[in-house]
Amino acid sequence: MRIDILTLFPEMFSGVFGTSMLKQAQDKGAVSYQVVNFRDYTESKHKKVDDYPYGGGAGMVLMPQPLFDAVDDIRGQANPRVILLCPQGERYTQKKAEELAREEHLILLCGHYEGYDERIREYLVTDEISIGDYVLTGGELGAMVITDSVTRLLPGVLGNETSAVTDSFSTGLLEHPQYTRPADFRGMKVPDVLLSGHHEKIKEWRREQALERTKTRRPDLLQE
Repeated sequence: MRIDILTLFPEMFSGVFGTSMLKQAQDKGAVSYQVVNFRDYTESKHKKVDDYPYGGGAGMVLMPQPLFDAVDDIRGQANPRVILLCPQGERYTQKKAEELAREEHLILLCGHYEGYDERIREYLVTDEISIGDYVLTGGELGAMVITDSVTRLLPGVLGNETSAVTDSFSTGLLEHPQYTRPADFRGMKVPDVLLSGHHEKIKEWRREQALERTKTRRPDLLQE
């Protein structure tokens, strides 16, 4: 997979893409990242990428020209998904991450200031995504979240291929409780069923625990 991120602050991504699983995924050749400063595409001699909104109002609005030109240059003759990080977008879910992980090329647009020229929404992007019902300074953190959640689903990225399949939300339920050694820590004991070696009973216990945890913490998921 190829992931291109258009941002005004490319330096924000160096630490994220240079460590942990995201770096390992790139080293393995499962994914390649490119962070592009779309200010480099502006036709303004003063390197402006935003302007005052028509009709008045507070804040500045990103102009269409730099983003249209940057996307045209990056995608070439291909037809990638072009994703706008935006509070008005579709709320991001594990299901959406799994959908995007099947793509070969993603372009993520990180906005700043008051918003985007509406023509960017109408004629440039294929998806608008919000990572939650709150407002951030820009789209960079959202782009990092999407990149991480999609990359870990790519073949060969995780050491255990079943890890992503059994994660919370992947099954529609929250994940069951997990335990490791010691079996008795300060009098707090691991459930006997997990020490039994009976795989069918363990599977049944985990399913029951996942249902109960989801019912208690996220009952809205059960409605789906």
